[in-house]
Amino acid sequence: MTHPLLPASFTAAICLLCLSGTASAQCEVDGDVEFVCGPVSPEDLIEIPDTPWVLVSSMEDDGYLSATDTRNLQSTRLFPLPTSQPRHDAATYGACGNMTPTQFRPHGVSLRSGTNNHHTLYVVRHGARESVEVFEVDADGEATPTLTWVGCAVAPDGLGLNAVVPLPGGGFAVTSPSTGDIWEWHSDGGWTRVPGSEAIGPNGLEISADGRWYYVAGYAAQSVIRLSRGQTPTRKETVANVGFFIDNVHWAPDGDLLAAGHSAPERSGVGECIRDGACAGVASHVAKVDVETGGSTEVFTYPSNEHLILGTGAIQVGDEIWVGGVAGGTRIARVPVP
Repeated sequence: MTHPLLPASFTAAICLLCLSGTASAQCEVDGDVEFVCGPVSPEDLIEIPDTPWVLVSSMEDDGYLSATDTRNLQSTRLFPLPTSQPRHDAATYGACGNMTPTQFRPHGVSLRSGTNNHHTLYVVRHGARESVEVFEVDADGEATPTLTWVGCAVAPDGLGLNAVVPLPGGGFAVTSPSTGDIWEWHSDGGWTRVPGSEAIGPNGLEISADGRWYYVAGYAAQSVIRLSRGQTPTRKETVANVGFFIDNVHWAPDGDLLAAGHSAPERSGVGECIRDGACAGVASHVAKVDVETGGSTEVFTYPSNEHLILGTGAIQVGDEIWVGGVAGGTRIARVPVP
């Protein structure tokens, strides 16, 4: 199935953003903090296993997905492109409809590792539709990876999605901050709300390897929350309080969670920073959380400036922690793992 060619203005914009030898060369450090420069509003990040590539979600109107090469810190736009062609998996995502490359506002991202350098990427998407968009990732060798759209799952009315994680055995789970709960989607049953997640106040989301526990970024609660999955009765408990608004959580290689987010003198200051650029007193944070002991150590604190406006997500890349953000910033911060 094909789609109409994108307008010339869009093509020109892509060429300007295809991306970033010049940006990388001019990407000066700020004290002990180094950067990747280029992707706009890099809200969430995910590493492709056994490759030098990090996938980046640029949460802007008509945003995009890109890949950053950890060897030279240059980034390349992957989707949407004028050449983007779908391969719709109608058997799995038959209710989805067509690939829609315009008004693509990507948000949370997560990866299901596959075999032979082929993986599945799940992307929370706003804009033209509220959905999870699904892509096949071809990361064969050291060449730039490619993304092929294979389907989507459109969210039920009223949900406003944020983070997504693949589930063991198939399907995925998402957070809906607008309704305060967590939802699962399976190809054979569609959408269902996760028992016990009502009013949990989620933002980011991770899941244990055995699929028995969700780890939830409780935004207003400023805490990591553990919620049982597939257990009766359900269990819900606070793992750690971190002292800032947690936006995203991602597993670190040692089994701890990297909880990333931001703080402001008043909660309303976060919205003012995003909408109006009024970011006085706002800072970005990353904490390392031991989910077994509940210990929490802040490993990154950075006042809002033109380099990193409002931090949202962090992952470990080699011996560095990479921190993305929103509000129109064009940098990913890089700091050594403590």
